[in-house]
Amino acid sequence: MKLLTIAVPCYNSEAYMSKCIDSLLIGGDDVEIIIVDDGSKDRTAQIADKYQTLHPNIVRVVHKENGGHGSAVNTGLEHASGLFFKVVDSDDWLKESSYKKVLTTLKGLVDNETLPDMFLCNYVYNKEGEKRHKVIQYRASLPTDTLFTWDEVKHFRKGHYILMHSVIFRTQLLKDCGLKLPEHCFYVDNIYVFEPLPFVKTMYYMDINLYYYYIGRVDQSVNQKVMISRLDQQMRVNRIMIDYFTDKKNQPLIASHKRLKQYMYNYLEIITTISSVLAIVSNTPEDLKKKDELWDYLHDRNYLLFLKMRSGIFGISMNLPGRGGRKLTVEAYKIAQHFFNFN
Repeated sequence: MKLLTIAVPCYNSEAYMSKCIDSLLIGGDDVEIIIVDDGSKDRTAQIADKYQTLHPNIVRVVHKENGGHGSAVNTGLEHASGLFFKVVDSDDWLKESSYKKVLTTLKGLVDNETLPDMFLCNYVYNKEGEKRHKVIQYRASLPTDTLFTWDEVKHFRKGHYILMHSVIFRTQLLKDCGLKLPEHCFYVDNIYVFEPLPFVKTMYYMDINLYYYYIGRVDQSVNQKVMISRLDQQMRVNRIMIDYFTDKKNQPLIASHKRLKQYMYNYLEIITTISSVLAIVSNTPEDLKKKDELWDYLHDRNYLLFLKMRSGIFGISMNLPGRGGRKLTVEAYKIAQHFFNFN
């Protein structure tokens, strides 16, 4: 059995996928790299097949019809045989020295039969044109280099949430919790780092910069204009998260740890803020209506949650008219921009 499965969702990735895959091959035979060709129309399939031919013990390629990022992640998980599972997008890469340290640490945890449900490292916003890149680290929130539980997790600062870039899950946990991301939808990575959390009992954090998250392509999903154009998909993800958090059958697990519930609430709050901010920045009647419909949806799903979120600074800024409301909206926008590091 492999130590780590890395799924690489690819769609028309011929221009940059080699940098990503080359950075992953350094893991050697401990690693299984599953390249998921999500119905690409360029040379992605041929490049992927070449890597499989050159590295048959490490690289596996799955060709499928286009289903979007979530569908590609689902496919990678379905084919995963490693003890641990990570997603690396095809325009990103891992830092060699940190990657080797992570694999060594994971081996030690396996040898000691102390497999964490979730393993975390720092990630770097590698934004085009910037000489200094922002690092998202968790040393103020999480114990370092030791196994810990939710009881030992401290407060997360705004913008320092657990994202797909920072997380490695125990593969069987993802399968056991029934994670299934929506197809033909962007921003499903928010679901990926939300729904499994109530099943996570033990965690491990290494304070090293592992994942380099490239930001700079004009067609990238975190480009502000692109996000506004895909507001329907952002809202869809937001509703799925609201459904999950408010579903009665999930309540016992979510409420099992106070810090877990608070973290999930804070994450849902920032996602709802981002959805609302994008609609306000768009400032079209259609998008403003979508914002109101989202808050109505939250109201109907759970009135107490609606009141709590509306009474916070984010909720107020989404609902107050006039100069004061616009000022608060700008502040909320800055936090949303910090969270996504819009390009």
